[in-house]
Amino acid sequence: MSTSVTLLAGGVGGARLAHGFARALPDGGAPGAHGGLTCVVNVGDDTERHGLHVSPDLDTVMYTLAGLNDEERGWGLTDESYAVLDQLGRLGEDTWFTLGDKDLATHVVRTARLRAGEPLSAVTAALTRSLGVDARLLPVTDDAVRTRITTPDGELEFQEYFVRRQHADAVLDLDFAGIDAARPGPGVLDAITGGDLLVVAPSNPFLSVEPVLGVPGVREALRAGGPRRVAVSPIVGGRALKGPAAQVLESLGHDVSALGVARLYTGLVDVMAIDAADEALAAPIADLGFEVLVTDTVMGGPEGRERLARELLELAGS
Repeated sequence: MSTSVTLLAGGVGGARLAHGFARALPDGGAPGAHGGLTCVVNVGDDTERHGLHVSPDLDTVMYTLAGLNDEERGWGLTDESYAVLDQLGRLGEDTWFTLGDKDLATHVVRTARLRAGEPLSAVTAALTRSLGVDARLLPVTDDAVRTRITTPDGELEFQEYFVRRQHADAVLDLDFAGIDAARPGPGVLDAITGGDLLVVAPSNPFLSVEPVLGVPGVREALRAGGPRRVAVSPIVGGRALKGPAAQVLESLGHDVSALGVARLYTGLVDVMAIDAADEALAAPIADLGFEVLVTDTVMGGPEGRERLARELLELAGS
């Protein structure tokens, strides 16, 4: 069966599920007669370092699909070196945001093309082609959207909160600067309303998914339906497998559980996929109006990612 899949993604969880779909779909998820994979990716984490435009979530998904990512860290490139970063430090630059030498090449090319007038979507398409990625990667918008975190110490730029301060601060509020004026990127709305299956990845609901849904027109397109819609909970057994999703849910007053995540997605998706560790929550989640898929959502290694992707693909025909 040919199936077109749209994945709303951000961070490591989104990248790993994207990899699972690329393994499960024909032709590595390349759009065509056999369906294919389109990833709509968060850009709220984008930043400028050393004069270069860095798109961490886009790059994590791109590197993972290209088979070039550092699996141990979950981000960056494998077999990386840091000669440029070391020299920047010797020259007095702040180097808390780690950029490897090969990774820098991506940012140099992206920045040059953006400054030449190309939109981020076109630059992303060129980079993915160069790295042999078959699936389609779409930044949710070509416009600048930047996540700002309000903490007890004041407002922080996202990477200051996430990387420099190791997401240790309590999150009191979030602001997505520029989002009200942003427009969905080329192909984004069609990808959300068309196809056979739409999946919200097990990404942080506030830091990775909300900057996607908050772009005007995106949440409305998701609510309008069309394809089968499923969200995978990033919370397993009351904790996040990676990143600060649990802390952010708690500090913003939400239940740190798969049920708490389901409440955030009520009215947006048809199915909640939760881990077997949370099977006791299936009934209260169903009471919210969801169909519930109880499975292993942890995605241990490439085979685990592909297994979960295939289970989700079965929902498209159900």
